[in-house]
Amino acid sequence: MTDLGVTRYNRLTVANCVRILRAPTAFGEFVKNPLALHTWTLDTTPLGSVLDIVKTTGWQGIELRRLDFKRAADAGQPAEVVLDLVKRSALGVSCVGVELGWLWAEGAERARLLAAFDESCRWAKSLGCGTVMSPVDRGEGTVARAADSVKEVGEIAGRHGVRLALEFNSQCAQINTLRSVREVLARAAHPRVGLLLDTYHLQRSGATPRDLEEVSPAEIAYVQYSDVPKSGLVAGQALDRLPPGQGSVPFAAWFSAFAGKGYTGYCSYEAPNPAAWARDPATVSREALAATRSAAGGSGA
Repeated sequence: MTDLGVTRYNRLTVANCVRILRAPTAFGEFVKNPLALHTWTLDTTPLGSVLDIVKTTGWQGIELRRLDFKRAADAGQPAEVVLDLVKRSALGVSCVGVELGWLWAEGAERARLLAAFDESCRWAKSLGCGTVMSPVDRGEGTVARAADSVKEVGEIAGRHGVRLALEFNSQCAQINTLRSVREVLARAAHPRVGLLLDTYHLQRSGATPRDLEEVSPAEIAYVQYSDVPKSGLVAGQALDRLPPGQGSVPFAAWFSAFAGKGYTGYCSYEAPNPAAWARDPATVSREALAATRSAAGGSGA
């Protein structure tokens, strides 16, 4: 026995633990990011219950959809009721969704969508959230018009002090790859708009973690994740998302790539799936968080 009652064996054990904790594993890097749960993951559960579940099962934040506010409005509750409910949960808000369709919209519909965009930005700011997100339009149009629209919404986001994360959709007609959405963003070159990287759409579009090598850290605004089934995929359908480790996504490699770009923001688990909606939501939430931690620590490749 040595001084202070510490044996040589214990000193070696402590030293080994320190080395392990300092090792630059994908999991060790990734867990520095706060983890959020997207409300679409528990779509059939009322928002108040979702907030309770997210908090009690260990997530650090919640991602809200514009649909969450619309459902409240349809029930006669103004947005202020939703905002108060979320604030009282004391959860961090990782992102607030906007209504899609503004990229190539024209006329009165465009005006309506831009007003809705402004409203979502205002809600995000009220919640202390610095990010709003939008998927690209499902249809087709010119890259020039899309870039002009990105500039316009970038100005709206800037007025509220938030940043838009624009997500490509692997199942839509035109902007369905990382390359295609980067083309639009590069042409717009607006500092208030960046990339939303979603492992589901990255995987289904054929992207690999090496594709991030040409992406600058400043381009990345937000990260979402879920797994892709190994078989049975149907073109145009995306309600088959799974917890990490149950499909084909190499999570450790993707998380390591995100960390390598210096991304320190939220990573949001977005996994809409009718099979999950039919189960106990607390169990779904708890299992997803455990799966995230497990998959991020494996080799993944």
